[in-house]
Amino acid sequence: VALAFAADSVRRMDDDDKFIRELVCELCRQFFVAGWVTGTGGSISIRSKLNGNIYMTPSGVQKERIQPADLFIVGMEGQVIKPPLNEILPGCPPPKLSDCAPLFLHAFRQRNAGAVLHSHAICCNLVTSLFEGESEFKISHQEMIKGIDGHGYFDQLVIPIIENTAWEHELADSLGETIAKYPLSCAVLVRRHGMYVWGKTWEQAKRHGECLHYLFEVAIQMKKLGMDFNSPPAPLSRKRSRSASFRHLLLDIEGTTSPIEFVKDVLFPYAARHARSFLSSTWGSPATQAVLRELLTQAQADAASDSSGPGGPAQLLEARADPVALDESLLTALDLYIQRCIALDRKLGPLKTLQGLVWRRGYESGELRGQVFGDVPGVLRALRSQGVHCSLYSSGSKQAQRLLFAHSTHGDLTPLFDSYFDTRVGPKTEASSYADIALCLGSVRGPEEVLFVTDAVAEAAAARAAGMQTLLSIRPGNTPLAAQMQAFGSTAEFPTISSFEDIEAIMSLDK
Repeated sequence: VALAFAADSVRRMDDDDKFIRELVCELCRQFFVAGWVTGTGGSISIRSKLNGNIYMTPSGVQKERIQPADLFIVGMEGQVIKPPLNEILPGCPPPKLSDCAPLFLHAFRQRNAGAVLHSHAICCNLVTSLFEGESEFKISHQEMIKGIDGHGYFDQLVIPIIENTAWEHELADSLGETIAKYPLSCAVLVRRHGMYVWGKTWEQAKRHGECLHYLFEVAIQMKKLGMDFNSPPAPLSRKRSRSASFRHLLLDIEGTTSPIEFVKDVLFPYAARHARSFLSSTWGSPATQAVLRELLTQAQADAASDSSGPGGPAQLLEARADPVALDESLLTALDLYIQRCIALDRKLGPLKTLQGLVWRRGYESGELRGQVFGDVPGVLRALRSQGVHCSLYSSGSKQAQRLLFAHSTHGDLTPLFDSYFDTRVGPKTEASSYADIALCLGSVRGPEEVLFVTDAVAEAAAARAAGMQTLLSIRPGNTPLAAQMQAFGSTAEFPTISSFEDIEAIMSLDK
């Protein structure tokens, strides 16, 4: 069995090697025809999914004539694992690894890329001159922006520009720093030189490259015609004015405006790791003292039904019920209790407040950046231009909500929101909470003027019961709708969206 398994592994490795070598040659020919790799310029590198090795084209060769045996295989540290397989003829210099190798490696390491392409297309060169003296290419309101991972039609796409150097390898440090500085970008332009573009797979890298070349051409042509490629198209004149059928947009955060993975895999673990050190360093502050008193009160309420195990309320109460003086035993018990509550995803007011305080440190230090889906900011701006008021309702504290959007991956988005609501207004699964929010928003016609968007069926049902319009957000990582409906015991149907750009398509725009 072991021998058969080993033989199968070798066969799969051989098949993978053959496939990647032939694929690189095929792409080189396609990109030569497209004008990306002429004059021996440009390069392609693809990483194997089986062993992580990187296949790179050699330097100074005509890419349209390259053969599978001509490729280098390189490790993630830049070491040559296998040189080209073809025979070196007498008097001919040995093949040389692409000068792009150090630059490619930055994308492979920092972005876990599956492929990186280097283009010398004319449009990549010219477009940097449209932004002479600037460090960013920007374009918005173009359909092909949707082909760039994490971006939508309304977004302003930003591609950083770095200055050229005499030798390709001298660009490595500058490119590496720029990749780190622009976490949303899938490419870097080099002024009067070309572009480096990558993706999680070779298919995504190719798509990114094709979309960006298209967008560069659009920008160049629009500039020639005196058109602004960063302005939205002028609205069509209509005999009847059109406006949204809702005056208020109320948004959930987790799974709606932001990925669930960011909350569960980044924010919660960050709060868990830093809770003890935060409490220790701020123990005497009024804000921390208030949280401590509320946590101890909650622990007393939990004690009757939950009195054992690490971090259980009884252990906390035995340590000390007075939070005034810093005590290591109390600090340890509090930390265990907090860890346990976070692990159970308990929606406790003092816990949410503490998380918000810890996250504030992370955001202000730059350790945290709020992740927001790429289609959200542009649509909110468009809706606000129609007079729609946007608000948030989340189980996270109002402070935590503001922090996420003030320090988001799209910059400070807090100007897009008028109000923030947390569970102090009431549980998110009770209709009375939504009725109270509608009153706070000042809806003239009541809850029917409010559109609530969430990823949770139970919340949508409560909002609908209060009279609000509802949409269910279907995003990667969200709990499947069928499973939610079964758990909630509901057969009601809710309209769904997979992008904020779907909102206007689903909701009637005529009053």
